Amino acid sequence: MLGVSVVQVALSAWRWWFTARRLRVSLKYPVAMREYYLAGFLNQVLPGGVMGDVNRAWRHARAPVGEPLSGNPTRAIIHAVMLERLSGQLVLLPVAVLATTALWLGGRFELQAAYAGTSLSAGAGMVALVLAGVGASLMFRRKNGSRLGSYLRNLGADLRKAFYGWRNACLQCLTSLLVLGTYLAVFLLLAADMDVLGQGVSPWMLAGLCVLLLLAMAVPVTISGWGVREGAAALLWPLAGLPAEQGVALSVGYGAMVFLASLPGALVLVSGR
Repeated sequence: MLGVSVVQVALSAWRWWFTARRLRVSLKYPVAMREYYLAGFLNQVLPGGVMGDVNRAWRHARAPVGEPLSGNPTRAIIHAVMLERLSGQLVLLPVAVLATTALWLGGRFELQAAYAGTSLSAGAGMVALVLAGVGASLMFRRKNGSRLGSYLRNLGADLRKAFYGWRNACLQCLTSLLVLGTYLAVFLLLAADMDVLGQGVSPWMLAGLCVLLLLAMAVPVTISGWGVREGAAALLWPLAGLPAEQGVALSVGYGAMVFLASLPGALVLVSGR
């Protein structure tokens, strides 16, 4: 399982390196690997699950390394980290929709009134957050219209550089799919070790449920998804006719494995590099 995590970091670091190159930002791949391990460790121990990525961008902007390309503008360095993370989410979302549809059509999800009410409440909360965000954006635009417009144009230009064209789009999509595959491989290996597979759970069904767990973990409200992931498992497993404790145990085991896999980042931290 730890070997799979090494592949995961290697692929993620390559995705960052590739995105940075598209934005004309210099970054050597070994440095990307080192910084990705550090970011992964910080994401495990700091609230929100994104502080490691903030630190990754800050360290790169503060001391860029590699062959000079375009002077390494700070904005492009920050966007490289943002768009690299976005690449993963752009793949995770449609895969989650497909997984939910497959589980639904396969008759695996049994929506009960209590869970329907919970989903409705969660949906209402999301709508409220979206409306609040739109309102805040409109207020900000009134005060800083030209500045916001300029930033959005620059962000859009960098987005096109990173994703536009068959080659860029295919490489981003393929790399993110492979990264997602490593996440699911850890879940499946852990499930096999816990003798979960075969107890009314097929590998395909478990993979579909775990995709939804990964989507829940993307909400940056706790430390490394702890609590959110387990809560989502406690809801999803009964919906699929499985015991909630099975999903929670698998979720806890996954969290522990991810933490262990991030420990090389602690070595980077204490080394002071």
